[in-house]
Amino acid sequence: MGGVGEPGGGPGPREGPAPLGAPLPIFRWEQIRQHDLPGDKWLVIERRVYDISRWAQRHPGGSRLIGHHSAEDATDAFHAFHQDLHFVRKFLKPLLIGELAPEEPSQDGAQNAQLIEDFRALRQAAEDMKLFEADTTFFALLLGHILAMELLAWLLVYLLGPGWVSSVLAALILAISQAQCWCLQHDLGHASIFPKSRWNHVAQQFVMGQLKGFSAHWWNFRHFQHHAKPNIFHKDPDVTVAPVFLLGESSVEYGKKKRRYLPYNHQHLYFFLIGPPLLTLVNFEVENLAYMLVCMQWTDLLWAASFYSRFFLSYSPFYGATGTLLLFVAVRVLESHWFVWITQMNHIPKEIGHEKHRDWASSQLAATCNVEPSLFIDWFSGHLNFQIEHHLFPTMPRHNYRRVAPLVKAFCAKHGLHYEVKPFLTALVDIIGSLKKSGDIWLDAYLHQ
Repeated sequence: MGGVGEPGGGPGPREGPAPLGAPLPIFRWEQIRQHDLPGDKWLVIERRVYDISRWAQRHPGGSRLIGHHSAEDATDAFHAFHQDLHFVRKFLKPLLIGELAPEEPSQDGAQNAQLIEDFRALRQAAEDMKLFEADTTFFALLLGHILAMELLAWLLVYLLGPGWVSSVLAALILAISQAQCWCLQHDLGHASIFPKSRWNHVAQQFVMGQLKGFSAHWWNFRHFQHHAKPNIFHKDPDVTVAPVFLLGESSVEYGKKKRRYLPYNHQHLYFFLIGPPLLTLVNFEVENLAYMLVCMQWTDLLWAASFYSRFFLSYSPFYGATGTLLLFVAVRVLESHWFVWITQMNHIPKEIGHEKHRDWASSQLAATCNVEPSLFIDWFSGHLNFQIEHHLFPTMPRHNYRRVAPLVKAFCAKHGLHYEVKPFLTALVDIIGSLKKSGDIWLDAYLHQ
């Protein structure tokens, strides 16, 4: 029999696809772990080994997303991100180079095999309950109420004139509309509305581009990485915010290295000045435009241009160019506050640090918590108060989170995983508390180590 590294035992350092009909070479985890380099990446899905080194650049979700799972068992991530597995598996076939040796565990490292098996059973139960099927009426109503708010804001100015009262009300209504657009495009980005991925993507381009002025590709590039490795430095863009803010393990690292670019022991205070007010208006606008130009996403650029054209044509007859620009800035600042508080209340207070190579369920639960549900909070947050369920099942339509939540709670209780649920105001306050705690840890390490 061939040993590991031979036909029937496993190929050498670099291999092409196994010949059709030939026995699949076999690998051990110690070999697979060596292939986690910029130009040399392997991963494991359902015990089969794939060489994604050359294909990663063509991956629809981006090379970084798939690369974050290199040298790992990516089975649960593969199921979580892809809606039509039969379609996606066609792209895997040419990349297949072997399989795990029979005596090798399905996961590398000290992972709980029973936990992983139970999570997959939980996912199957959710599928059997048809919880991955969307209610199109629900999402049609969401789009309808967004368009109604856009029209209402314009009618206020048109009927009442561009006075202070009508302008403030219009800005508030537009900000709420923009916030709800974030939620709807988020659903579409995760392909959780239509049965075909293409339909979701086209609709996302409309909502993200025409209704918001942003690139759908840019958002997916950022957001899918966040889902793949939540709260992991250099893999989750949402927490790779140093040197402006220090989160989690970066506090100790910066303190020990005597790095002081900002007064981090006061970051919970300057957060109010540069966090909620400026994220969407400055950071997202610049990053989004740079992405579209560098990556040559011309279709997204045209969609974004259509938003700005519509906005300025709608309001410049009342406010002029300068007044319309001020209205736009006001709306962006207001929606930015919503975005920061709503999206970070589930993550910043949780564990943030370097890669721990946990299984899918454990890694998601370590980085997320829920906020107590109510009809208002569900709507206002776009059901992101069910962050645990959303992270475990990204393609599940959000109106089904309440139904799957009891199953997730039972799964967590069985395996001793913390299923954390907070009151809404507590979750908001915990953001500031977490920033202060990280700043104090930095100061202590800076002064004493």
